[in-house]
Amino acid sequence: MTEATSFLLERLHAAGLTDVVAIEPTTGGLAATAGLARRIDGTSVFVKAFGEPPSDDAFAAEAEGLTALREAGGIATPEIVLADRDLLVLSVLQPRPDTEAFWEQLAHVLAHLHTTTRYPRFGWHRDNWLGRRRQVNTWADDGFEFFAQHRLLRWLGERRVQEALDAADRAALERLCDRLPELLPVRPACLTHGDLWALNVMAAPGGRPALIDPAVSYTWAEVDLAHLWTTAPPPEAAVFFELYAELTGLDRDWRERMPILQLRQHLAVIAQFDPDWGAADLVRATLAPFRQRS
Repeated sequence: MTEATSFLLERLHAAGLTDVVAIEPTTGGLAATAGLARRIDGTSVFVKAFGEPPSDDAFAAEAEGLTALREAGGIATPEIVLADRDLLVLSVLQPRPDTEAFWEQLAHVLAHLHTTTRYPRFGWHRDNWLGRRRQVNTWADDGFEFFAQHRLLRWLGERRVQEALDAADRAALERLCDRLPELLPVRPACLTHGDLWALNVMAAPGGRPALIDPAVSYTWAEVDLAHLWTTAPPPEAAVFFELYAELTGLDRDWRERMPILQLRQHLAVIAQFDPDWGAADLVRATLAPFRQRS
């Protein structure tokens, strides 16, 4: 048994799930230790835990996000078995089938979420977590102000971001934020998954699309779209973007907006991970037009 599986087994037994007899490590998650836990009766559950939780409510906030997506948006999410300070235990989902039919179905699911959950304000009733960093969700009436303050500029105080971006980069980000109303169209807030990269798309029993690991808030739908667009979805996903644009009435320029909207996620990656998988270079490339020429 590895150190990671021993750690998860100890956490499960401490939480009262003493019928777990084995742990199979899983890959894909970046912030927490995760695995499939096999129980005495032969069934399995998915479990993840932090060595040092970033807060007492990180898993509770994640469980709440899964519930909100399911109840408000009609999206399949794993069932919550247990959520406490140290542990999140969920029902097991299936790997997604990378077929055009699956991605077409996801386009309908995500379009339904984004068009039926519109909200008059931007934010959420509590902060939640993007990986191991707090996602600030303070309510705002203005989407440009919300995105600038709580999705972009909030990362400038992070040590790794300060090391990766020089003063000119940070000034360029501030100038971009000042110009957001010129760069992005006015859009309403809606319920968003908040961390919708390709690995967070799975399948429920029966094969329908399911989502995991949310960082929900009411914000622009294109924040979800940008994250999926820029995280290497498979070739079969091309039909998703075409159909989603048709279902939601996106204009022809939506692709040009993706790098600006994805700045938020790139900054979050820089703040939390070393190496940053090229995120700093992508940020600097997006900020290049906003740097002052000497």
